[in-house]
Amino acid sequence: MKLYFSRNPNPRLAVATARYLEAQVTFEFASPFAPGQAERFRPLNPSLSIPILAWTGGSLWEADAIACRLSRVARSDFWRTGEDEPDMIRWLSWGKENFMRACDTVHFERGTKQRYGIGPIDEHKVREGLEEFHKGAAILEAELARRQWLVGASLSYADFRMAAFLPFNDAARLPLGDYPALFSWYRRLEAIDAWRDPFEGLDAPELPPVKPA
Repeated sequence: MKLYFSRNPNPRLAVATARYLEAQVTFEFASPFAPGQAERFRPLNPSLSIPILAWTGGSLWEADAIACRLSRVARSDFWRTGEDEPDMIRWLSWGKENFMRACDTVHFERGTKQRYGIGPIDEHKVREGLEEFHKGAAILEAELARRQWLVGASLSYADFRMAAFLPFNDAARLPLGDYPALFSWYRRLEAIDAWRDPFEGLDAPELPPVKPA
């Protein structure tokens, strides 16, 4: 299997998952929207977005689906099954619609737009994102104050997914330090090699620097 990726949040998440699971995949940095690349990738994913997991005769796109497949192939409980599965799916669903959406809103304004020169920071959007961040962070703080990980007693994909935008916090400047349990949880993630530097040893060009606002 081959995993097509970039350094952006969702592809990074897929690479971190594959490396954590020690999946038997090869990695290829990809830019499906670059000139001349669309027709190569459209059969693999009609939306052209990455990550994409491809194999002879098939492909799978979207980071969560890729994580599910890789975990099953590895026979790992990283993607929970059985009694813990509903709890994991709860966090995936809530996180994407709440905490991660808030992180994305702020990161897009302070990071993505400045990195690619696509407009000034919309401070109104930043305030909206920070307001939602604090709401979500308060819920996670209460949960993580009584446990180390989001699902059960060990790391799961829910932890990786919830943290998808946090490696980019040098640009987003979200106030993680206001939430000690949340901050400690993220430090535990940063202690995992596959999360801290999923691109180690890979041909993965750095993202453009964030230009001063």
